[in-house]
Amino acid sequence: MTDSVGPAASATIRDYLTANDIDFEETTDGVFSFELPGEKKLQTAVRLDVGRHALGVHAFVCRRPDENHERVYRWLLERNLRMYAVSFAVDRLGDIYLDGRLPLGVVTSEELDRLLGSVLSYADDSFNAILELGFAASIRKEWEWRKLRGEPTHNLEAFRGWLEAGEEPAVD
Repeated sequence: MTDSVGPAASATIRDYLTANDIDFEETTDGVFSFELPGEKKLQTAVRLDVGRHALGVHAFVCRRPDENHERVYRWLLERNLRMYAVSFAVDRLGDIYLDGRLPLGVVTSEELDRLLGSVLSYADDSFNAILELGFAASIRKEWEWRKLRGEPTHNLEAFRGWLEAGEEPAVD
C-alpha cells in the first residue's frame, strides 16, 4: 500500500465494520478477519485483504465434499454465472470458498455493504444444497443414528423431506 488509496480503503473498511457492529481483527495493516452471521450456515469466516491495487475478499463456505465431487463443483460453477463481485472457488484440498477482487477506488461503505451482503447471501443460500450434494451419505447416517436412539433431529430439519422419503436429495 504505497499510495494513499490503500490506507484510505483500510480506513473505510475499519469504519464500516465498526459502524455495523462487526467484531474484527486486523492481523496486519490492511488484513481484516471477521465472521458474518447467517441462518443456514450459522457463521461465515471472511477475510478482506487491502492490496496495492485491489481489495481481495475470501470467505470459507464448506470443507471438501465427501462424495459427488463433480456434481458439487458443477453446481458451484453454474452459480458463478449469476453472482456479483465474488465467485465460488476451491483450494488445493477441495475446500469451497467465495473469492473476489475489487479495485481499491470503489471501496466505499455502500460497496462494502453490497459486497458483504453478496458473500453472506451466497454462502448462506448455497450451504444446504452443498451439504445435500456432497454429504448426503453422512447426513443419512446421522439421521438414522438419531432416530434409532430417540435423539433430537432439529439440526437436520432442512433435509427431513428426502430423508423420510428414503430418496436422494433433489438439488437443482
